[in-house]
Amino acid sequence: MSVSGGFDRAAGLRIGLDLGGTKIERVVLDADEIEHFRSRRPTPSGDYNATVRALAELVLEVDAEIGVKAPVGIGIPGTISTATGFVKNANSTCLIGKPFDRDLEVAIGRPVKIANDANCFTLSESIDGAGKGYHSVFGVILGTGTGSGVNIGGRILEGRNGIGGEWGHNPLPWPSDDERSGRTCYCGQTGCIETFLSGSGLVHDYKVHTGRDMTADSIAAAAVAGDAQANNSLTRYEDRLARALAGVINILDPDIIVVGGGLSIIERLYANVPKRWSAYVFSDQIETRLVAALHGDASGVRGAARLWDQATGDLTA
Repeated sequence: MSVSGGFDRAAGLRIGLDLGGTKIERVVLDADEIEHFRSRRPTPSGDYNATVRALAELVLEVDAEIGVKAPVGIGIPGTISTATGFVKNANSTCLIGKPFDRDLEVAIGRPVKIANDANCFTLSESIDGAGKGYHSVFGVILGTGTGSGVNIGGRILEGRNGIGGEWGHNPLPWPSDDERSGRTCYCGQTGCIETFLSGSGLVHDYKVHTGRDMTADSIAAAAVAGDAQANNSLTRYEDRLARALAGVINILDPDIIVVGGGLSIIERLYANVPKRWSAYVFSDQIETRLVAALHGDASGVRGAARLWDQATGDLTA
């Protein structure tokens, strides 16, 4: 079913939605990039129809408040298949195989733009975040998963198959004997970067070496407090991150790598990982920068709000 209704671009307002596994975030940006109506609500767990309704409610609430239909962009933990038009590669599995964009368009009465959440993150940080002014930006989300996106010259590289930046579903480079063959990933492969560098990957490493359960945040805090075993887990994490990013540098050679997600708050990563990646990068000098996201956990939803600008070419004007 197609949607014939349009929206009002003249108002300069844009609605962004970031659909995560546990929460949905909403923001409205005006022409000056000022945030309005920023809010969060829980994601209906494993319920596709309830998820569509929740997103529609957030949009229609804004419509009633501002009196116009603003363009809507949505970041999702997956992507729309160019072959079928259905969602694929989503770790929120209730979305897989569903015509998500079409169903939401019907629910809100106008077209939407949908992109991978890591692409939205990278777009935001490239426009007015930590990657502003750089030609090539590799954006990484280290959290529940390990999403990533590529921005070249102000535009997101989605790729021929719509999977540009799917770094986390490549094997961890230069594995040690105890890293082979690795844990099974939800994608069906084993030893994916995501299984090592996600929050659960850090938790798993700590448990393997200590026999104890501890959250990723607690491991980081314990390392700061001088706990030797927590420090060892973070050192292994840093070396794995260095190897994984060295593979990106060897192929893409980006100007800057911007890191977001829950693990991005671990400050030692930004000094230690570049020291370690020099052993793996095929260059005598490495000028690539590794920095934390400027907008923090708001980058994804801010990038989603800019998807229509990306579609119409405004970003490269």
